[in-house]
Amino acid sequence: MKRALILLAATAAVSAPALADEALAKAKNCMACHATDKKLVGPSYKDVAKKYAGDAKAADMLAVKIQKGGSGVWGAIPMPANPQVSEAEAKKLAAWVLSVK
Repeated sequence: MKRALILLAATAAVSAPALADEALAKAKNCMACHATDKKLVGPSYKDVAKKYAGDAKAADMLAVKIQKGGSGVWGAIPMPANPQVSEAEAKKLAAWVLSVK
C-alpha cells in the first residue's frame, strides 16, 4: 500500500506541470486551432515539438509567435496574434509545446 501511494504521488508530480500547461492552452483558446496529436487548423503540438527539437532558440521564437502571430511556416493559413496571452504565459506555453511527445 505504501509503495502504491509513493508511485501515485510521483506520477502526479511528473504529470501535474504538463496538465497545468495544457489547461493554460485551453484557457487561452489555443486548442481551438491546435491539438496535441493531430493537425486541426494549425499543426499538432507533437509536430511542432518534433520540428524544433534541439533548436535552442525555438522557445523564444515560439513565444513571440504565440503573441504576435505568424505565417508561412506550416502552410498558407496564418496564425493570428494572441494579445490576451502575456509574455510569461507565452513562454510557458512555448516550453510546454516543445515538451509534447
